[in-house]
Amino acid sequence: MPDIDIVLVSPLYEGNIGFAARVMKNFGFSRLVLVDPCPIGDEALMRASHARDVLSSAEVISFDEVVSRSDLVVATTGEVNKSVCRSMRMPYHSPRELRELIDGIQGRVSVLFGRENWGLNNDEVSQSDIIATIPSSPDYPILNLSHAVGIICYELAGIERGEYLLASREEMEHLYVHIDAYLDRIGHPPSKRKPTLLLIRRVLGRAKLTTREATTIHGLMRRSAWQMNPEEFERKKEGEEEE
Repeated sequence: MPDIDIVLVSPLYEGNIGFAARVMKNFGFSRLVLVDPCPIGDEALMRASHARDVLSSAEVISFDEVVSRSDLVVATTGEVNKSVCRSMRMPYHSPRELRELIDGIQGRVSVLFGRENWGLNNDEVSQSDIIATIPSSPDYPILNLSHAVGIICYELAGIERGEYLLASREEMEHLYVHIDAYLDRIGHPPSKRKPTLLLIRRVLGRAKLTTREATTIHGLMRRSAWQMNPEEFERKKEGEEEE
């Protein structure tokens, strides 16, 4: 299967960390990552039961490190947007649909789970490529952290390793920077820049681009920019030759 990291962002209770480790091992997962966790002691060890190895090998790193090393970042959330006009937590996918999205790929996939009291914040969600939510009763839609981890792990268990490698996080971020500059060139309104870039991240995140595909998009933007202003590109080329 792809290299799947289960990432708990600022978990508040060590018991939930232990239970998460336990349910991960139930379904064959061992890569637990903790971002700014609460102190971990005897309760976490007790709740982990026979998954103490998963707990003891957990990485403690920053959120930025999680994102920078991941080829695909999935944000799980109980709060979703129902309108396409609000793109922060839209479009969203069920755990079963998430399995279909990451099936057939190679690379590191980080699945983010937020704080027990208020989940992931908008900044964390905005840096994610895919939004996943667990269908639940509207009377009480928010699941316990370890229960949510268990449902996701159940659905993702046993995915076979894919055949093609995703474009790296560095390559994708370089592409997003290029798209941002391209929006400047075509006069895209600054007031619409942030939601437009977020929508593009969601679309390309679901597309699971390869390195070749990302490079092709770069090339298309460069060529269209050249068509809009060939004189500028000739001046740049002449300057590079002189250097």
